[in-house]
Amino acid sequence: MQKHYWITTYGCQMNVHESEKIAGILRARGYAQADAEEEADIIVFNTCCIRENAENHAYGNIGALKKLKKAKPEMLIAVGGCMTQQAGAAEKLRKKFPFVDIVFGTHNLSVLGELIDRKLGTKKAVVDVWEKEGEADTEDISFRTSYPNAWVNIMYGCNNFCSYCIVPYVRGRERSRESGAILREVNGLLDQGYKEITLLGQNVNSYGNDRGDCTFWQLLNEICKRKEKFRLRFMTSNPKDFGEGLVRAIAENDQVCDLVHLPVQAGSDRILKLMNRKYTAKEYLEKVELLRKYVPDCRLTTDIMVGFPTETEEDFQATLSLVKEARFSTAFTFVYSRRSGTVAAGMEGQIPEEVQKDRIMRLVELVNAQTREFSAGYLGKTTEILCEDFDKKRGLYLGRDEYGRMGYFASERDRIGEFVRLKVTKVAGISLEGEICEDTEEEKEG
Repeated sequence: MQKHYWITTYGCQMNVHESEKIAGILRARGYAQADAEEEADIIVFNTCCIRENAENHAYGNIGALKKLKKAKPEMLIAVGGCMTQQAGAAEKLRKKFPFVDIVFGTHNLSVLGELIDRKLGTKKAVVDVWEKEGEADTEDISFRTSYPNAWVNIMYGCNNFCSYCIVPYVRGRERSRESGAILREVNGLLDQGYKEITLLGQNVNSYGNDRGDCTFWQLLNEICKRKEKFRLRFMTSNPKDFGEGLVRAIAENDQVCDLVHLPVQAGSDRILKLMNRKYTAKEYLEKVELLRKYVPDCRLTTDIMVGFPTETEEDFQATLSLVKEARFSTAFTFVYSRRSGTVAAGMEGQIPEEVQKDRIMRLVELVNAQTREFSAGYLGKTTEILCEDFDKKRGLYLGRDEYGRMGYFASERDRIGEFVRLKVTKVAGISLEGEICEDTEEEKEG
């Protein structure tokens, strides 16, 4: 009888890709994806603890399974990811939810299949969270469902220890994958027809520092030796390690998208120092200037946090000033979330919630205005879209351009996996709508 799985994912693209790996492990053991949670023989939660709301959401959804587990006692419930890797979290989880069968961490995701086998051989729960990170894996075990896009880990962990961030504590120190293994995985994906590859790491700019044989910009150059049409993206870049070698690689390789996500977090030097970000606002803007010198048409996105401990109105105004000067095409904005186990959690001067809300609203207003301005520049022009899906509700195909703008269009045939030229007739926020066209060189954007 066919067994089925259901995976619930929280957090960033890295977690989404790790859920693809979990799916690959489960499929290797004979499981197929369920159409609904209630039909699953195993439910896996791939959790995130970067922000408190993600952790609370996970706890709520796990608790909601108590009734289903009672009705289907043979069904397995497994919980893994960043949340379980925190000190004492596994014990807390088992105490709060005794019906959970398997608890694993970020460091031993690859042995989930063995943990399932262990559980099937015993009535007791299996709790196995490795305290120390393992070697960076070299085998692609993913079951990918995101065609024509694919994610590829190039490294794991982080050495930066930003004072607000729990990642180094739950993901471990930086471990770079061997460049040959990355190239084999990327080439395999391109051979299968994938058209967009995103390289993943907590700080891709420091790739190879622990190995000494290949830098990140050299890795980009190696990948781009393949000259067929595809897009290459990467995330995330820490500004302190962003330099001319990487900028030149972006400028010299057509496959590398002219879109850089460069999280600034704050515009106040005092706050940046408290955050342990290891650069100043001036140094950040100098890197932006360097990028635009070599890649004039490059677009820049960022992460910005408000309400960090002791942040004053003057500090916040410095952030607004940097946003205006850097001219971000869009930004991901957050209110500081206190994370137990981080340096910032113990800082005095935690900002009242009402002040945080006021500042985030003002920041979002500025960011949205800049986003609308960039989007308005598309109207009447053409841009190239990589079609990635079909929106059944709208009856339109959709995909992103090089700069990450989502474009919608009608087509009489399936366009998924194709590059199409889109004449933009309507813009709304960060999305575009238009018509497929055969355009002239003069009409092309930029």
